Amino acid sequence: MIERRYGFLAGLDFARLPADRVAGSLASLGYQAVAWPLARFDPLITTLAERQALVHVTQVAGLRVSEWVLQLDYIHLDPAVRRQRLEHSQSAIRCVAEMDPSAPLNLFTGPAPWDPTAPRLGKDLPEGAAWDMLRAAFDVLVPQAEKEGVRLAIEPVFGHLAHDYYTTLPLLQWYPSPNFGVNFDPSHGILVGNDTAWVARQFGSRIFHVHLKDAVGVSGGLPGETFLFPLLGEGRVPWHDFFTALDFIGYNGYLTVEFESFIYYSQVLKNDPVAAARLSLELLRNL
Repeated sequence: MIERRYGFLAGLDFARLPADRVAGSLASLGYQAVAWPLARFDPLITTLAERQALVHVTQVAGLRVSEWVLQLDYIHLDPAVRRQRLEHSQSAIRCVAEMDPSAPLNLFTGPAPWDPTAPRLGKDLPEGAAWDMLRAAFDVLVPQAEKEGVRLAIEPVFGHLAHDYYTTLPLLQWYPSPNFGVNFDPSHGILVGNDTAWVARQFGSRIFHVHLKDAVGVSGGLPGETFLFPLLGEGRVPWHDFFTALDFIGYNGYLTVEFESFIYYSQVLKNDPVAAARLSLELLRNL
């Protein structure tokens, strides 16, 4: 059996703490990696020295970077906004190439249903036009990633153009590149009835990174409306079958917790990100 290596996505109130404290806390809990969100390495707000320091404090803590989380929306009615996000992404790819290209760069497609400025598919924008916008961006980003030696991992997300196995498959077919794959978060496919273990086997070596998050309910709104992301093991993700499928395909990358049980986080854990990371690791070991 392949050894599990766990990371934690340093969102929540970790965003308020210095990077060395975040990395040290996760290492002390028993994590092997950290996923850094865009704010930590954003070329628009950070310097080269700050980005180099981020990599340094991660290594000093004995951790690796499991993924860099970009997640910009490439579907928008304003061409200027699309152009700005594309250029932003190109800059992020260059930054990852400088910092640690062994960790994939997490992308999603859009339109994000939580963004009031994002168009609604079928209402504000035909689906075909949305695919054209997305391909216009990826036709630039994928070749750049190949040139820079960076791996792009698209994450299917509820409400987005690519939100499950079947809506992600066209992207994998259009871009059969060794630098383009999937960030597989099983919680999103569960919301639309995907067979998690089967999907993992179909994606196979195109899985560059895995998010660990559970889900219950059905897609159709925002979290708290038609579905929730509960604690690990409290939703409908078949974890045993999922881990078995990852073993079957020989996945030896990191598995990164993405903690989005926000009500529990605020009401029970009192907005303590270390408590969220500790609890998640305990639940994972039990699973």
